[in-house]
Amino acid sequence: MTHARIPLRATAAAAVSATLLAGAALGVAPSAAQAAPSAQVGAPAGAPLARSGATVKFVDIPGDGGTKLAANVFTPGGADGTRRYPLIVLPTSWGMPQIEYIAQAKKLAESGYVVVGYNARGFWQSGGEIETAGPPDIADASKVIDWALAHTAADPDRIGMGGVSYGAGISLLASGFDPRIKAVVAMSGWADLTEAIYGNRTQHVQAGALLGAAGALTGRPSAELKEIMAAFLGSDLSKEQQMLAWGKKRSPATYLDRINANGAAIMLGNAWGDTIFPPNQYADFYEKLTGPKRLEFRPGDHATAEATGLFGLPNDVWTNAHRWFDRYLKGDRNGIDREQPVQLTSRTGDGHEGYPSWSAVPAAHRRIPLDGTRRIAANIDSGANGGVVMLSNALDQFLKLPPVASIPLLPRAFAAVWQSERYATEQRVRGAARLHTTVTSDKADGTAVAYLYDVGPLGIAKLVSNAPFTFHDKVPGQPFGVDLELFATAYDVPAGHRLAVVVDTVDPLYAEYNPMGAHLTFSSPQDDPSYLSVPLRDR
Repeated sequence: MTHARIPLRATAAAAVSATLLAGAALGVAPSAAQAAPSAQVGAPAGAPLARSGATVKFVDIPGDGGTKLAANVFTPGGADGTRRYPLIVLPTSWGMPQIEYIAQAKKLAESGYVVVGYNARGFWQSGGEIETAGPPDIADASKVIDWALAHTAADPDRIGMGGVSYGAGISLLASGFDPRIKAVVAMSGWADLTEAIYGNRTQHVQAGALLGAAGALTGRPSAELKEIMAAFLGSDLSKEQQMLAWGKKRSPATYLDRINANGAAIMLGNAWGDTIFPPNQYADFYEKLTGPKRLEFRPGDHATAEATGLFGLPNDVWTNAHRWFDRYLKGDRNGIDREQPVQLTSRTGDGHEGYPSWSAVPAAHRRIPLDGTRRIAANIDSGANGGVVMLSNALDQFLKLPPVASIPLLPRAFAAVWQSERYATEQRVRGAARLHTTVTSDKADGTAVAYLYDVGPLGIAKLVSNAPFTFHDKVPGQPFGVDLELFATAYDVPAGHRLAVVVDTVDPLYAEYNPMGAHLTFSSPQDDPSYLSVPLRDR
């Protein structure tokens, strides 16, 4: 059994450095040592920010069990204690310092909010150990709200939470446990942690290694987290049930009934190419929410869609986040609740598309037959792959450069390949393509990765989507069915191009369980033909 390994400490350090540079640009970067939880950052406590119309102070808030949480508190300029303001609580992203949201917190305070941003326990200046959105983190969120109500002009009837990535996950979880939370904006987060990083029993090892490295670099992982990460990256199946239980406890989807009962207005945003928390689990969760809700998908990778807003630059994700809070915490009739609740941006086009629900996104499905029989050898990378975590899909977002492959040059000994006819008209792929096939392995365990490509006239193909699947304890030589949902996307295939389906057994993004010398055979029985169903938008 082989597993992908990548050096990620430098990557994590670069991510943290970028955030620190953002804070430095705003004149509020923390001291280099980051030693004392009570150290002031930037302006003295209570001093007005230059030209901000808001005041900021840096405090320690006692979290669950008295654990210190390093926080910054923004208050509207001119607040004199005679009126109450809606409160927004922003837990930081994984590995990010407490200055992460300063640009947005300042804007929110200027528009009439009390804003408390805080470092999740175990990171940077906060105390405790990293609990990975476990029960102590959920309890911390309520403790921060308690503190804000006792020490600021926050209105107890108008409380919101939000954040990016880790902050998004904690905010969603907290909304199921604290009914005081009336609105949530969860950007680049997760609804089902297991599905996000261990979907189809396949570890997303680059994502896991990145998170592990960032946590070790910027915080203090708990013993439980260290054990789970070792089992996850080491593909220790003896601890699979333990890993599943750990992930379930930390998944908002587990507490869906509580979240719906509390009724917070929830806005979800994510990127099509998020290599840490792929979009499918967010879309499934969105469909099951019963309160006011909104879903936005854009091009990019993890947290890249909202990243410029953290620097204070114009950003439509954050613009809509402000509108969402304004509607459900201030009662502003700004129209966001009358827009189509599902808003998508194509990776290849411009502008937003609105839909009444996620299930309404594809208007039709077109099948690509996976006919014939393909037998491939495992353990060799064919050249088809999903790219590099946090890099490839960012290049797709900013430069329209997704991972590419030459379909004619893919070695058929290591890659099963099927192609559609050449399309006479543009094909607007919207949603999650579904693969159905029959697999026969000469080994009991194995992994395969399916790819959907947009193939140009010369055979150069751009990646549209992909997804891995892993199987265990199969009877060698006995066929079994596979139904696989690829990662959802919005991609326009030009007229004159084809779609290609490729399946191989190695991708650096994922762990793989193929024993040396293994072979996989893909067939299409007459009574159960194989196909890839492509979701399409109406023209």
